[in-house]
Amino acid sequence: MARNRKSQSAALRFGPALKASVLCLLIGGSGVGYVWQKDQLGRLSQVSKVRESRLQALRKENFRLRTQLSFLYSPRRLEERAKELHLGLVPPQASQVVSLAEPGVDAPTPESVRQYASQTDATSVMP
Repeated sequence: MARNRKSQSAALRFGPALKASVLCLLIGGSGVGYVWQKDQLGRLSQVSKVRESRLQALRKENFRLRTQLSFLYSPRRLEERAKELHLGLVPPQASQVVSLAEPGVDAPTPESVRQYASQTDATSVMP
């Protein structure tokens, strides 16, 4: 006897529809994930470009400030500035300059002259 749809169970009727729904969700979810990932990559590349340009600008500023600092610390510029401020500074006379001798490197001592600490307890040596 032929079976009709009314006699089939509900699981058999909704099975293909459920499979199609799950397959559509997977394909749709993959598409949405792909678009979201591409959007994130675009945003990150823009942030990276902005930060690289900022880094380049900071390097230029750092070089400019380093050049300006070396100019301001130059002896000629300091002398000019002292004259502008009327500080009355003059170069020191030879009698005012104290020269210190460079300390020499001590010659290594031979093995026989080296001194060693005692291995005995310090309290036992004291009378």
